[in-house]
Amino acid sequence: MTGNRQGPSVATVGRGTSDLDLLPIAEEEIAAARRLRAARHLSVDLTATVVGRLVERATSTPERVVAVEKDKTTTYLQLAVRTAVVRRALAERGCGAGSVVAAFGPRSVETIAIFLAVESLGGVYLPLDTAWPAARMAAVLGRSESDCVVEYLGQGGPGRARDEIAQASAMAQVPVVSTSGPAFARPEPDPADALKEIDRESCAGADEPRYLYFTSGTTGSPKGALIEHRGMVNHLWAKIVDLRLDADDTLAFTAPLVFDIAICQMMMPILVGGRIAVVPDADVRSPRRLATELNRHRVTVVELVPTLIGWLVTGIGQTGGGVPPLRCVISTGEELRPALARQVMRALPAARLMNSFGFTECSDDIAHHVVTEEDLLAERLPVGSVIINASLYVLVAAGSSWRAATRGERGELFVGGVPVGRGYIGDAEATRSAFFRDPFDSSSETGRLYRTGDLAVLQENGVLYYLGRIGRQVKVSGIRVEPDEVEAVLSVHPDVEACAVTAVRVEGNTELAAFVQTAGATPLDEPGLRGYLRSRLPPAMVPGRWFQLDSMPLSGNGKINHAALKESFGYVD
Repeated sequence: MTGNRQGPSVATVGRGTSDLDLLPIAEEEIAAARRLRAARHLSVDLTATVVGRLVERATSTPERVVAVEKDKTTTYLQLAVRTAVVRRALAERGCGAGSVVAAFGPRSVETIAIFLAVESLGGVYLPLDTAWPAARMAAVLGRSESDCVVEYLGQGGPGRARDEIAQASAMAQVPVVSTSGPAFARPEPDPADALKEIDRESCAGADEPRYLYFTSGTTGSPKGALIEHRGMVNHLWAKIVDLRLDADDTLAFTAPLVFDIAICQMMMPILVGGRIAVVPDADVRSPRRLATELNRHRVTVVELVPTLIGWLVTGIGQTGGGVPPLRCVISTGEELRPALARQVMRALPAARLMNSFGFTECSDDIAHHVVTEEDLLAERLPVGSVIINASLYVLVAAGSSWRAATRGERGELFVGGVPVGRGYIGDAEATRSAFFRDPFDSSSETGRLYRTGDLAVLQENGVLYYLGRIGRQVKVSGIRVEPDEVEAVLSVHPDVEACAVTAVRVEGNTELAAFVQTAGATPLDEPGLRGYLRSRLPPAMVPGRWFQLDSMPLSGNGKINHAALKESFGYVD
């Protein structure tokens, strides 16, 4: 036995719905919710594996390039052989079906091979961030009961990161196998043998746990969302269908590895016989270099958070070396504002701009929307129509129960269907507060319903609008205020390049503070912006404090860091 497992296998954690509460809702409201939901069905083989498709491609088109990293190309056959090498090393460590394998290293082709090797074994993939301190990694390894860590920093990898993972593994009593060590020093297997070893056309069951992503928890401890194979596969095909992805596409691999869109960026191209362009962190965070890399590798599809999309637009203007042949730009992770959408559509007129919206707990995105010129006239963009094999419900709290929101009425968003994951590993209380038995769909693949904590509205045409986090709602002068709504209105002003609105405490009172990055770095016109908001919002929603920034502080996944904003100006919660 590897690792420090003391409880039940991860394969059994959260399986089924017997440990979940039934969402409290009256029979007549169940009928109304079924009638008012947004749902879409498409038949997908939910047991088919990505590694099985890799074997098919490596057999039929072995010399076809599957990935490019800097100036090095990797063919489908080479990736299959490397996957076999990783698989052998893990199997020798005792890893197999249900094993949790943590991966620690930079975004690279090696990341892809590790994920595929874990899938081939029937294991669970767990990415670690090389920037995390040892204590956090140890907490994640312990909570997940990981069986081993694959460290792939390389011979020239950063010493600090190597020290941190060594300390974390010692604290959690989880062994580390290094790709620079003896387990990976053996000769590569014969290609034919490699293909036989990794081939796993289908998994044991669609509910097989596939990956584990840790998100921030409100108690200070990270929460590990466990996703099943069917949720992953369904999301991959949902993207492929809505993007019309095919073998001619090159998709940029830009996501932080602890951000779940990394799965999509790695695996989608393999399913259709396309190509993955690995973009290093240093290039992702430089506008000019990002645009140059996308152009150099002839990338056709890129998925970024809005802040990085803004950088890309800036970088395209700086390069002077041509525009990348993008046919689709996907916005994810944060709300896409109309002003930025307009910039993208002007800079990349040949590309479709897709707004996407989802949750780690639901296998990533659950809605997609291609932005139109008409959308740009509104203060908020739609987040889209439901993806395949998912159901969206907007419900309104009614005492201790719930009722169905009418179309056009705001309420809390719930997600049902194939995408819904198992819950949070090792945290039954958090799982029970967010996951319920689905009272609406007796034929649901998972039988689970996820409470998102987001305010949303479903319009008559079934298109979803995101209205902000319920947890961000604050009271100002006794009036409930949604900072996200203030941000949405403020962002439309032509003088605003980017903005964030958050609540701060001033002498015991709650006030709204606006942090603004102005267009063209012009001086902040506070009176003008106040007047603009007063003409559109109630007085309590107009920020009392205003600050100008050269740029917005970002968290590790590229989202605006609201906590850092407040701290930089001396506000501490």
